[in-house]
Amino acid sequence: MKKATTLQNHHSALERVLDSFGEAGESDIALFNELVSCVRPQRVNGSDAARHAIHTLCFLLEHREDYRAALRRALLRLLSERKQVSLYADVGIFPNNGFFTEVAHRLVRSTLLPDLFDLSQLRDVIAKIFKRASDHVWVRDVGVDAWADLLRALRFDEASGDAGACDAPGEIRPQSQLLEALRVLSYRIAAIGLEPEVVRHDSSLESAYSPFIAQNQEMLAYLARFEATSGDTSASNALHAGGADKAHLVVLLDQCRKVGERIRRRAAHAGTSVSLTLHLLRLKQHLVRAELLIDVVDALRERRGADTVLPMIAELASGLIQAECCRNNLRDYFRQNVELIALRVTENAGHAGEHYIASSRKDYFAILRSSLLGGFIIGFMSAFKFLIAGWGWTPLNESIGFGLNYGLGFVLIHILHGTVATKQPAMTAHVLAAAIKDNSRKGGRDLDHLVTLIVRTMRSQAAAIFGNVALAVPVAMLIGFMYRQLMGHPFISPHRAADLLSEVAFKPSTLAYAAIAGVCLFLAGQINGYCDNVCAYERIPERIMHIRWARRLFGERKLWHIANYVKGNLGALIGNFVFGFMLSAVWGAGMLFGLPLDIRHVAFASTYSGFASVSLDFAAPPALLLMAMAGIWAIGAINLFVSFSLAMWVALRARSVTFAETRRLFGDVLRHLRNNPKEFIFPPRTHVAAHSDAPGGSD
Repeated sequence: MKKATTLQNHHSALERVLDSFGEAGESDIALFNELVSCVRPQRVNGSDAARHAIHTLCFLLEHREDYRAALRRALLRLLSERKQVSLYADVGIFPNNGFFTEVAHRLVRSTLLPDLFDLSQLRDVIAKIFKRASDHVWVRDVGVDAWADLLRALRFDEASGDAGACDAPGEIRPQSQLLEALRVLSYRIAAIGLEPEVVRHDSSLESAYSPFIAQNQEMLAYLARFEATSGDTSASNALHAGGADKAHLVVLLDQCRKVGERIRRRAAHAGTSVSLTLHLLRLKQHLVRAELLIDVVDALRERRGADTVLPMIAELASGLIQAECCRNNLRDYFRQNVELIALRVTENAGHAGEHYIASSRKDYFAILRSSLLGGFIIGFMSAFKFLIAGWGWTPLNESIGFGLNYGLGFVLIHILHGTVATKQPAMTAHVLAAAIKDNSRKGGRDLDHLVTLIVRTMRSQAAAIFGNVALAVPVAMLIGFMYRQLMGHPFISPHRAADLLSEVAFKPSTLAYAAIAGVCLFLAGQINGYCDNVCAYERIPERIMHIRWARRLFGERKLWHIANYVKGNLGALIGNFVFGFMLSAVWGAGMLFGLPLDIRHVAFASTYSGFASVSLDFAAPPALLLMAMAGIWAIGAINLFVSFSLAMWVALRARSVTFAETRRLFGDVLRHLRNNPKEFIFPPRTHVAAHSDAPGGSD
């Protein structure tokens, strides 16, 4: 009953607004504002209500010719009295401003000083009519088909007598605005093709055969022929018979797209920058918009049927309205920038991550050996940490000492080709994201290869954790035993040993500290990828070869080896060193501000049990020991889960993977776990490896 009453109210409100369109006096903008208010759902996610309101509006227009004619005339007046070029050429295109400049502009416009509407511009009229920030949600969710049905219900073929001919002096012809927008888009595409950072990755763009210049020349010729034949039926038919100009123009635009894709592939190896990534993103958006406008213009020129033209116009209008509603949306802008920055970082991080995935038993045992070496060194790093803690330094000096111990130790592990298990997830996530991109197909993505990579990644990480812990614990015990034999007293006091076991015991604070360490691991992985990218983009190895004093000191051959090592390891060295200081900085911040902040790293936590067991003569309370063991494995799981989840999230954002695809991916992984659980622990005997050339490598 309540639903029927609501529907009746909708019907009555729409009739009242449509009656107003037939009366003189009230402005068209105010009437359209009321009409949208009738269609707008009360809840943000009420797309069904909005869809029903549109269907009701279509019903009224179909059965009342006066409603249909009045609304059609108002819409045509709106188009004939307002400029539209900026709507078609600017709305929905990523801004060319700097990040902080654009954030400041959006923040000011949305909170302090709202925009002034220029009602001579159609984009500002749309912003005034669709005035709620949430309008883009229901405009999108009702679907293009509903908007196309609304356009059909207006029956523009009956508009010969309406005030929409747009031939009066001073009136604007919507078709000419589309053509002018195409001219603007073409010039911008050509300008992107001449950007120094774009030309740097493809020197052929400096030649006279650049598709960016060619498309502009062809676009201008196409528009000139179009304008010359406007209103001339015979000339228009001749242009239609020739038919090749649109096809040639589309081919040139597609060539520009292929150049952009080629530059992106090269940038994955030669390095990229935020500026270059922004240029490529804007290029893609301009090409998509230009092709859509060309299709609309061509369909209007050829006077195709409503079933062909109206869905195109509905798609264009729906997309423009959504983009205009998000003009001051900070959340949307942050999301776009996350994807932009992620695109820059993930490419090079993915190359480093290949070394952490074991695709065969040979690779698996290589990772196991390298993780054993990492565990051996971590045992000594943990011992040095206790020595520093016992020297009575101030908290600041102690934090610096811990940072140097962690950072230099992780760097040493990398130099000696060891592996720290928790460094894997932040790097391998980028490999998985690259696999999504490489295996995309029309109509969906092929995720089977990605599931296989996830299985390999998980067993590789399991091997690395086992290797770290398997040697870190006995090394800690050996150090504690030898120290007691040599010095006559335990390496740590029994009271401190009990505290250590309590610190790593399974409890909420332990899990929280493990999650903080996971965030640090994630950030270290991003720093690794960022530095590798900078190394490649700035051509640091090549520039090292031109340092005069270094050439005199080391000689040409040794300097070449140094430059080559920097090329393959700069990101890892910086990432490891910074990661060490991040771990100590968390503890230092907690001490400085009196906050409960600390980190729990599985490899170091495991050494606590080794030192504590020796100090307590292997007589630790069984309950405390069991809780400590449970805590250590929980720390490892949290370290891996948090770092991998964050890195995977950023990587998937970079590839624009949808929620539905992500859900399907996890479902496939769970099915594989149910059917082949052993593959998550140990590789099968015979396996065709997709990454057989990427053995387990260094951290």
